[in-house]
Amino acid sequence: MFKILIIEDEPTIAEILAENIDRWGFEAHVIKDFHNILGEFAEVNPQLVLLDIQLPSFDGFYWCQKIREVSNVPIIFISSRTTNMDIVMAMNMGGDDYITKPFELDVVIAKIQAILRRTYSYQETNTDVITYNDILLNIKDSTVHHNELQCELTKNEFKILYILIKKHGEIISRDHLMRELWNTDSFIDDNTLTVNINRLRKKLSQIHLDDLIETKKSLGYIIK
Repeated sequence: MFKILIIEDEPTIAEILAENIDRWGFEAHVIKDFHNILGEFAEVNPQLVLLDIQLPSFDGFYWCQKIREVSNVPIIFISSRTTNMDIVMAMNMGGDDYITKPFELDVVIAKIQAILRRTYSYQETNTDVITYNDILLNIKDSTVHHNELQCELTKNEFKILYILIKKHGEIISRDHLMRELWNTDSFIDDNTLTVNINRLRKKLSQIHLDDLIETKKSLGYIIK
């Protein structure tokens, strides 16, 4: 499930956005502490941010810049400020889209869906992130995220998970995995793959993904 972080100073608007975002099958999180936006951002680890410009202490331009220092997550500005200067500045700071208030909720949802589809549906060529259900793989740092939890994988562990998720619903043979991992026709001890699979499963269990990888006896492995 995609998580959307709402950084909005008007409680009524934040509540309306959250209710409608949840209704469309996303998971909305509303910022509670405007002095700890980066901390809440890191805790939620959202796939998209809705960001107002007029905020307590520092404005949305400032927080967009701060988020861009640590993440390439899509950011949609939502603001009552409608001048071209504001829109240009939002884009220059790293915003992906700009919605003016008052807004139509169906327009907001449509833009959210379009950006999520564009960002994550074609992730192999367009982003450093791939997603499957509520699991997110960050190719850049070989981490896997599930809800608020994450773990770091070795190169081979990450590649195994990547292959299985990329071909989810298909049984992937041990021979295929070994060829993909070591890219050689030379003999590789079969036990080496078993060790990698076991280590991967142990790490996945730490983020509550114990049963993600299923073994098909004499056939291989599958993620359904």
